Amino acid sequence: MIGLISATAAGAAARDRLAAAWPDRTRVYEGPVGDAVRAAFAQCEQLVCFLATGAVVRLVAPLLSGKTEDPGVVCVDEGGRFAVSLLGGHAGGANELAREVGDLLGAEPVVTTATDAVDLPGLDTLGLPVEGDVAGVSRALLDGEAVALRAEVAWPLPPLPVADEGPYTILLTDRLVGAAEREVVLRPPTLVVGVGASKGAPVEEVLGLVEGALREAGLSVASVAELATVDAKAGEPGIVEAARRLGVPLVTYSAEELAGVDVPNPSDAPLAAVGTPSVAEAAALVGGGELLVPKRKSAASPAMATCAVVRRPGRGRLAVVGLGPGARDLLTPRAKAELRRASVLVGLDQYVDQIRDLLRPGTRILESGLGAEEERARTAVEEARKGQAVALIGSGDAGVYAMASPALAEASDDIDVVGVPGVTAALAAGAILGAPLGHDHVSISLSDLHTPWEVIERRVRAAAEADIVVTFYNPRSRGRDWQLPKALGILAEHRTPATPVGVVRNASRPDESSRLTTLGALDPATVDMMTVVTVGNTATRDIAGRMVTPRGYRWQSAQEGSQ
Repeated sequence: MIGLISATAAGAAARDRLAAAWPDRTRVYEGPVGDAVRAAFAQCEQLVCFLATGAVVRLVAPLLSGKTEDPGVVCVDEGGRFAVSLLGGHAGGANELAREVGDLLGAEPVVTTATDAVDLPGLDTLGLPVEGDVAGVSRALLDGEAVALRAEVAWPLPPLPVADEGPYTILLTDRLVGAAEREVVLRPPTLVVGVGASKGAPVEEVLGLVEGALREAGLSVASVAELATVDAKAGEPGIVEAARRLGVPLVTYSAEELAGVDVPNPSDAPLAAVGTPSVAEAAALVGGGELLVPKRKSAASPAMATCAVVRRPGRGRLAVVGLGPGARDLLTPRAKAELRRASVLVGLDQYVDQIRDLLRPGTRILESGLGAEEERARTAVEEARKGQAVALIGSGDAGVYAMASPALAEASDDIDVVGVPGVTAALAAGAILGAPLGHDHVSISLSDLHTPWEVIERRVRAAAEADIVVTFYNPRSRGRDWQLPKALGILAEHRTPATPVGVVRNASRPDESSRLTTLGALDPATVDMMTVVTVGNTATRDIAGRMVTPRGYRWQSAQEGSQ
């Protein structure tokens, strides 16, 4: 919850804007400011104070207890010009909150955290448990000193300026080791603990078994990703509570799934009880990996719990990112976040140039020219399989005539794949033209490089017969000058020459141009590969110079009847 505190009418007005925008995230604290700050500090994860920074410093100073315990605090000035991250920039999320508040109120976010200031990922912001000399190693990264990365397990990390050797170290491990001097230990969630239990097994017995097995194997409980068991034990209180205390999800599988897993220590007892010869080992091994701790029983007599521990291979991450039609303000926040998260970027050279300034220092860029789409897809998947965090970029939406299809055709279930949607050229052009896509519509590429013309022609004819608005991608190039006239001719068999047609070139880019013409008047020679052509249906109209397709034919009939 975010506590909101203000002292003046101007502050209250800005406060109320936040409260209205985030009704489920915020709570307004009224009354004397000192009392309000103290109450919010104790009750909320974050605070936004519409007060002077000096006043807030004096109010919160006696309340501070520690970096990991204190809430994040953001101050907004009386004029609403700045949103200052005052306390808990990373641990409390104040840096990101300052940016969110700034976006909403039109204020400039002020972030003074050193790593954020130079666009370096904070070691305590990677989403992994961290311990050791975070301040010292971070300072070394900032100062350009050699920091070695020792990755004992593969895990996708954002770009970090690390070296093979150096006096400072970042250790990526799931082993139970303490941080050495000048070292930070990051613990990725690589361990899966399979558990089985008799009915009524106490949580202390289950938890003690799990923690003891990890400790004796030299593994860190902080790297446990999940507890896993059979469906029949999904509600077993001891197992459920053990997962809660460990802070990990409880994942369950059917007896049939577990029975199909090859395990070293099957048993007749679980087969008779729940229908599978193994629960603990099989549940841990369902997703593959290395069995580090074979099935072991608890020390109680009789033993009521079993567990096994598996290290799953680190999974790389492939984000397929749509950059939109070209304008920076049409690049989504989610796309920006994925670009900054990636340690490897793969893309067409001209698209890389569009977003190069958004990448973090140290991002490895693998760019290539036109015609290398399949090679880029293979490269992106290969890098993800190495455990990297990869962003594969495409214009518009990456799933529309772009890189998502070839990439997903290459990818298997050994990597995580995330799709990031983008504004398509058809949508950008539609917004410029008016509302041509107000009813059913279809996009068709006229490029026959990958699709036989016979197939394209059949699709155009189907759209024409169905009276659907059509947006043509790749309409005409120097080597393909006859496809667009042919497609327009097919549409003309079902639509009048007066049918509105919108032509948009370089939608949203600095040299954008657009015009509204008709099916009978359009000269295909004025169209090129940077253009999209939108042909209306029989209901589409030119209204005040805008292309409008009504949401229904009843609306159009009513309009005509009133004239």
